[in-house]
Amino acid sequence: MLKAFHKINNNAVICRDETGRELVAMGKGLGYERLPRVLSLDDVERTFYGIDPKYYQVLQDLPTDMLDFSARVLDIARNELPYELRAHVVLTLADHLAFARERVLKNIRVHMPLAYDVEQLYPTEYKIGQYIVRRFQKEFHIGLPPEEAVAVAMNLLNGRAADQPEPDEAEEAKLREEMLEDITAIVENHFRCIVNRSGFNYSRYATHLQYLFVRIRTGQAIQSENLAMYHTLREEYPDVAACVAKIADHIQQEWGCTLTEEEQLYLILHVNRICIKEGL
Repeated sequence: MLKAFHKINNNAVICRDETGRELVAMGKGLGYERLPRVLSLDDVERTFYGIDPKYYQVLQDLPTDMLDFSARVLDIARNELPYELRAHVVLTLADHLAFARERVLKNIRVHMPLAYDVEQLYPTEYKIGQYIVRRFQKEFHIGLPPEEAVAVAMNLLNGRAADQPEPDEAEEAKLREEMLEDITAIVENHFRCIVNRSGFNYSRYATHLQYLFVRIRTGQAIQSENLAMYHTLREEYPDVAACVAKIADHIQQEWGCTLTEEEQLYLILHVNRICIKEGL
């Protein structure tokens, strides 16, 4: 039994179930009739438990078709993800997709500068994002830009339940953060400079290094078709190559991992990039 006591909109109401738990029930016309009243379960299409009341306003303004679509694709996403999602993700995803549809209809395109990084760091979330973008096009006959898969992936990551960490994840994240700071300090000492840690340039540099750390820590070698560039860049940027050699020695000392030439090439590219952006 569900007893509805507050209207959100014509198709959504706040209810309590037989145990007294609060939930949101959705169904065509549920909000039309006078409240409070007991709902017929035949009229209820979906229920959402655990939604923070601060999201009720979002729910009130969401298009019903977008909310229904988000709920259905998230049912599939939950089977693919190794962690639980917060209840409100269905609302934030629906809100994002509704806005994305509006942008496409107005011919407005948003650039996603970290698309490659998200694809590499979070392949499962990115794959789900691609799936949702394809489903969106099929159901609504509106083609979202491919980079919307990144935004969807970030919605999933931001909606990860705080009480569902992966084993040892916090410790692993701490190790990577410490290594990032160590490497940045090596760069600063080598070039006798101070790297600005608050800007976008550092954020991008840090993201690329985090990707490298994940690869190193999980034993996944970086695949590169540009290995011939390694020796060329060592000759072209000898000072950066010398700095990267110090970084490689530090990683070997701290993690017991020997960097391949591909990984050193990766570091040369990104250390050189942060140096250029910092005006060195």
